Amino acid sequence: MKPLSSYCSTDKQALCQIHTNSKWWPLCKCDSIMVACKGIWTQPFWKAVSGEFLAMLIFVLLSCGSTINWSSKDNPQPADIVLISLCVGLSIATLIQCFGHISGAHINPAVTVAMVCMRKISLAKSAFYIVAQSLGAVAGAGILYLVTPSNVAGELGVTKVNKDLSSGHGLLVEIIITFQLIFTICASCDSKRNDITGSVALAIGFSVAIGHLFAINYTGASMNPARSLGPAVIMNIWESHWVYWIGPLVGAVIAGTLYEYVYCPDPELKNHFKNVLTKATKQSPGDYSEVEESKSQVESDDLLMKPTTVHTFFDKKEKDPSGDVLSSV
Repeated sequence: MKPLSSYCSTDKQALCQIHTNSKWWPLCKCDSIMVACKGIWTQPFWKAVSGEFLAMLIFVLLSCGSTINWSSKDNPQPADIVLISLCVGLSIATLIQCFGHISGAHINPAVTVAMVCMRKISLAKSAFYIVAQSLGAVAGAGILYLVTPSNVAGELGVTKVNKDLSSGHGLLVEIIITFQLIFTICASCDSKRNDITGSVALAIGFSVAIGHLFAINYTGASMNPARSLGPAVIMNIWESHWVYWIGPLVGAVIAGTLYEYVYCPDPELKNHFKNVLTKATKQSPGDYSEVEESKSQVESDDLLMKPTTVHTFFDKKEKDPSGDVLSSV
C-alpha cells in the first residue's frame, strides 16, 4: 500500500469518490483530511514526536526527583526551594540544547498551544505533541516511582495549591508564571530579532527557575500541564488538578497572542491586516456621494445644505456595497 503522501491527483480524486459514496461523507472531506495530515506520515515528524516523548520523560524524572525529601523522619527538613528551582531550570536548558533541532523542544503542552496560536505549528502536529508529552510525563514519573524507596517517595512531586490559598488564587499564579515563561520563549526565539547574543536555552531555563523560586510555595510552580499529570497519574492524586491545565494554557495563549499580534507582529501579516482594514473602511460609492462645484461654496461653520451642492442618492439595488468589502477580504 502506498503511503498517503505519494497519492497523485488522480488517486486523490478516486479516494474522494469513495468517501463521497460512504455514509460518513458529511463528517469527513478528503481534501480537508489531506491538508490537516500533511507531513504527518514522514520520518522527521515521528522523530520529532518521539523526541518530545523522550525529552518529557527525562524532564519529569529529573524535576520531580529533585523534590524528593531524603531527610530522616526523626529530623525532617523542609524542601530546598533553591535546589528544586535550579534543577528544573537547568534541566530545561539542557534538554532544549539536546532536542531543539529535533522537535523544537517544546517539552510543555502550554508551549505547544502557544505555537499553534502563533501559527508556528499545525493543529494536527500539536495534537501528537501533546499526547507524546503526556505519555512521556507518565513514563518518567513511573520510572521515578520504581527507583525511589517508598519511605522517602512521599507524593512524588505532585503539584498542589497551598492550603492557605483558594483554587482561584492558584489559577492566577499559574497564569502569571506561565505567561512570563512563554513570553520569554517568544522573545528569545524570535527570528525577526538580530540583537540576541546570549544562549536561548539558558534564557528559557532561567525563566523556568525564576518561576519556581517565586511560586513553589504557592502552587508548586507547574507551568507545565504534563509535568503535573505524570506524578498525579502514578500517585492517583487529583486535588485541584484542573488548575494545572487551565492556568498554563490560558497564560500561554495570552502571552503568545500578545507577542505575535500586538508587540512584535510579523511585517507581512501586519501589512495584510492593514490592507484588509483599509479596504473594509474605505467609503463605498453605492450609498451616498456629494458633488461640489467649488470648495469655496462650503463654509466650515455652516452646516446647512447649500443650494449649489448637489446630493445624489443611488439605489442600493443597482450595486450592493457589501460586495466590495467581502470581495476585498
